[in-house]
Amino acid sequence: MTYQLTIEPLGETIAVEDGQTMLDACLRAGVWLPHACGHGLCGTCKVEVLEGQVTHNEASSFALMDFERDEGKALACTATLDADTIIEAEIDNDPDARRIPIRDFKGVIERAQMLAEDVLGLWLKVPGEGVAFQAGQYLAVSAPGVEGPRSFSIASPPSQPNCIELHIRIVPGGKATTWLRQNAAPGMPLDFAGPYGRFYVRHSVALPRLFLAGGSGLSSPQSMILDLLERGETQPITLVHGARSADGLYHSALFRELAERHGNFRYIPAVSGETDGWKGETGFVHEVIHRLYNGRFDGNQAYLCGPAPMIDACITTLMRGRLFEQHIFTEKFLTPADAEKARSPLFRKI
Repeated sequence: MTYQLTIEPLGETIAVEDGQTMLDACLRAGVWLPHACGHGLCGTCKVEVLEGQVTHNEASSFALMDFERDEGKALACTATLDADTIIEAEIDNDPDARRIPIRDFKGVIERAQMLAEDVLGLWLKVPGEGVAFQAGQYLAVSAPGVEGPRSFSIASPPSQPNCIELHIRIVPGGKATTWLRQNAAPGMPLDFAGPYGRFYVRHSVALPRLFLAGGSGLSSPQSMILDLLERGETQPITLVHGARSADGLYHSALFRELAERHGNFRYIPAVSGETDGWKGETGFVHEVIHRLYNGRFDGNQAYLCGPAPMIDACITTLMRGRLFEQHIFTEKFLTPADAEKARSPLFRKI
């Protein structure tokens, strides 16, 4: 059975399959709704049901309280339709956002390589037209035998739709990442869906761009920087990549080469832990940028990708240095455990 879902204030109507969540249907139709955890725990995807009927399914009582259900609220990531329905959602019509419907893909692993002690690099060959995406977006990858997909950012530029590069942080005890580390090999098929996310370069604003990355959070900035340089970007671009040791600063040769070829690109690797023999910047990313910019960041755009503590520390440093929300862009991947802890973010992440 198929139901009709109308999204206000767009006034757009899409088809929703029986048992399909509102969020999944919208994304696959190219309609972006705010969301974060995807598990019914954080409340980011809350919408108002104006007409119709929904089943809330696994929405937590914290993210969607009883009185909110009574008022007609629902979480798009868990709610399914029981009738034709009209909702009102917070729609952000950003002129820099491309409308790319979510699709399912079958890729083949072309190369698998450990980039750092805890980071696995995968290169996926995708037949046909490949994957259309904006630099900064991510994929939902299904590991065989592991329940539920896992989110990994795309590290390659959009100009290479048939060869997708992923940087995968090996999570201790993580079923999917452990399986991939132990089993990923050339020729192995791998299913995934995408692209997801609203982390992308705001090309309509001509400002110097500061990319801040921690560990495997380098993936999105790598894609964005490669795309910018391919486009002939003339604004200054700075990448600060932090790791605990020099061994964690993978792909450093690539970025050093880019800095030699492009006068507007600056690469700053930094080590926060073991520094024996290291002659570059030391300290955490937020400490490094404070020194580099003398504590003042106004007149820049900042793009942040990495562990949540790094992102929060960098946001605090940037805002103290007079760079505010409209020029700070980031995206956090929330597991169910992460989402339960996400009670009061510093400000709404995208």
